[in-house]
Amino acid sequence: MKYFSCFSLAFITCLLCSTIAPAQVRVVNTPPPADTARKDSGRPDPRSVIRPYAEVIDPHFTTMSGLITVHQYKDTIYFEIPETLLHRDIEVIDRLSVGPGGTGVYPGEVLDEKTIQFDHGLIDSTIRIRYDLVISSADTASDIYKAVTKSNELPVVASFPIKAYHHATNSYIIDVSHWLRDAKSIVNTIALNNDLVRRAAIAGLHDFNVESIHVYPINVEIAISKNGESRVPAPNSPVSLTSVTSFVELPAVPMQQRLADPRVGYFADQEYHFSDEQQQVEDRRFILRWRLEPRDEDRAKWLAGGLVEPQKPIVIYIDPATPKQWRPYLIQGIDDWQKAFEQAGFKNAIVGKEWPEGDTTMHMDDARYSFVNYLPSEITNAYGPQIHDPRSGEIIQTHIGWYHNVMQLLHEWYMVQAGAVDPRARSAKFPDSLMGQLIRFVSSHEVGHTLGLRHNMGSSSRTPVDSLRSRHYLALHGHTASIMDYARFDYVAQPGDNIPEEELFPHIGEYDRWAIQWGYSPARGQSPGTDRIAMSRLVTDSLRANPRLWFGADNRETGHADPRCQSEDLGDDAARASTYGIANLKRILPNLPTWTHEEGGTYEETARLYQAVKDQFTRYMQHVMMNIGGVDITPRAEDESLPVYSPTPRRLQEEAVAFFNRELFTTPAWLLDERVTRYVSEPSEPNFVEDLQVRVLNKLLDIATIDRLLANQRQFGARAYPVEDYLAAIHRGIWGDLTSGHVIDAYRRNLQKSYIGSLQNILLSTKADQTETDGFSLVRADILAIQREVAAALPKVTDRMTKYHLQDIQVRIRKTLEANPTIQ
Repeated sequence: MKYFSCFSLAFITCLLCSTIAPAQVRVVNTPPPADTARKDSGRPDPRSVIRPYAEVIDPHFTTMSGLITVHQYKDTIYFEIPETLLHRDIEVIDRLSVGPGGTGVYPGEVLDEKTIQFDHGLIDSTIRIRYDLVISSADTASDIYKAVTKSNELPVVASFPIKAYHHATNSYIIDVSHWLRDAKSIVNTIALNNDLVRRAAIAGLHDFNVESIHVYPINVEIAISKNGESRVPAPNSPVSLTSVTSFVELPAVPMQQRLADPRVGYFADQEYHFSDEQQQVEDRRFILRWRLEPRDEDRAKWLAGGLVEPQKPIVIYIDPATPKQWRPYLIQGIDDWQKAFEQAGFKNAIVGKEWPEGDTTMHMDDARYSFVNYLPSEITNAYGPQIHDPRSGEIIQTHIGWYHNVMQLLHEWYMVQAGAVDPRARSAKFPDSLMGQLIRFVSSHEVGHTLGLRHNMGSSSRTPVDSLRSRHYLALHGHTASIMDYARFDYVAQPGDNIPEEELFPHIGEYDRWAIQWGYSPARGQSPGTDRIAMSRLVTDSLRANPRLWFGADNRETGHADPRCQSEDLGDDAARASTYGIANLKRILPNLPTWTHEEGGTYEETARLYQAVKDQFTRYMQHVMMNIGGVDITPRAEDESLPVYSPTPRRLQEEAVAFFNRELFTTPAWLLDERVTRYVSEPSEPNFVEDLQVRVLNKLLDIATIDRLLANQRQFGARAYPVEDYLAAIHRGIWGDLTSGHVIDAYRRNLQKSYIGSLQNILLSTKADQTETDGFSLVRADILAIQREVAAALPKVTDRMTKYHLQDIQVRIRKTLEANPTIQ
């Protein structure tokens, strides 16, 4: 048995439950001692208001029995709290039920979540509500348990005088009428980081009215309407909304924790665990997952590795507001995870279903049910949240948010990534069968989040680029080992490869099945600690046997810059993959006016897809850029004796510079194809190509990039990419044509001016971290070399604009040298 106290907006059950016998209640019904009355004579004793049950709950009341029995008569609402519920953790979830238009928030979205406990004030005869804030845990057998208990008193947030005691059910009657309508009550607050606050600044909520109450065996649902103000569509705009607050009983006995391993991508909760044997506090992180257990009669078979049905499968319903043609695909995206759970020993562990609209015994506001909520929004997104028990990580419920306009994003992605190889991608509106499969892929990804899985941005880097063009490889492994990666569609595949459509999509892959096996298989020890040791060995052995199971955390979450862990990329070589992707963009772009044609249209769709092509090209530049000065970060078990940090291979960095010189600094005029731009783009200075060239060059010559390369050289020695080789390669790409005497075109002239500007930023800096490094010395040598090369080239130049340009470069260099004489 453990003691839990809590932290964050999560719930935890304290199992130190104490019950109060009816005889004790009769004692507290007696008048208070005279000295107590004199001590606080200005306040009535709450015990004096306790009346017989029948006088409080009279025949006028409607009674609804369940987790908390609710009695209601007009505006008066009583909770009947059984003694068995005291000190039990109850999760309180506030969701939007009816939303305000134009604010960007929609029914089904969570407004707030907390964990509470009811307890009994023995002295003043009240029922109190406490927040349970999970911070620390300790084994009750440890002496330190006493200190942890005293250091984690749970705060009281509401107190109710006991109105009556029901002897037949051993329960307390409290009046919650005012509390349910109080702006500061937990049923009416909105979390500060919630989208209602962030997007629409909903504030000043008032006029609370209880619209409905539904009571179930393990939960109570209360709908409350309210009014307020929003900054959308204008400041102080009036808004009305309705929220449903769910009181959900958490399990009496928490599921055993499975401690997180950084090599497997699960969302995790955290607590500080104390024990007498420690020499430092354990920062314990445990994964989030559903409670899947075999039926009692199948447990031995399951533990022996057999395939069994779970006691309670994961069921996710489809919102009946979902257009009928998309429901089967959303369900397929859910059901696709069944194969993954089979590796953990469960068949039919997860199932998608349509909501039984004619069944009056089921209600959509019942927190026992999970949904894909279809949201009528222009937002091009979907998301997969979940509600969980913070004592154990047990996932209780999910409401996946599915924005209607995610289809626009899918259309853009598929046309610009697969339009060169799939004829069905070449239209302004896809066939339902194609869009349905795209929806299925996103559905599977979001469901993965609700199962506990994080983004695995490194998974796609496990696939060799050339294998992305192999029908045989793709049939075996898919184009990425994890659907939790942001690997969209196979943009590397070329028209002659004849890759079938089903292999252009992401699928639930080897990593996903293995991660579910790791998270949902039986415990391999009687405690989280012993289980962790066994599960760590499983990870080490599995990764040694199959490198495709590697998990690469999202750089945006970790703050790292591992080039293998990028979003929207494919393959183990960004420059090579992007070269193939650009070849396909060159095929797609001139066809946009035809492929996006709409009857009665005015080129809006053409403009949108042209922007999508430019965005995709920019994304390729970003993918390749990450390799420069990159560091591969691979979490390891200590018994592996392998490095955690290693430099991105020198070959990939050299290829990256060559890629920029070939695909960007050699002007990609194809991106400005007049067959498209005449319909969608007016002239601009700088234009898209010029702007991107300058931004990439500035990044390559930024002192931070140079310093990162220097740091790698110091730590990794000969395995790193030498800075002098790096700068020399960029120099050749930008200045290599000086000796030819040829005309330097406008794009190259602009690049050369920007190059000098980047060097000036370093050479004229007064910051020691820029001037007192080897990078400064290398940049100084570079600008002096340019000065010599320009002087040698000028006599050969016959083109007037080229001559003016090089003379300008000479002046810029001279002024730089004059401004800082130490570099001459």
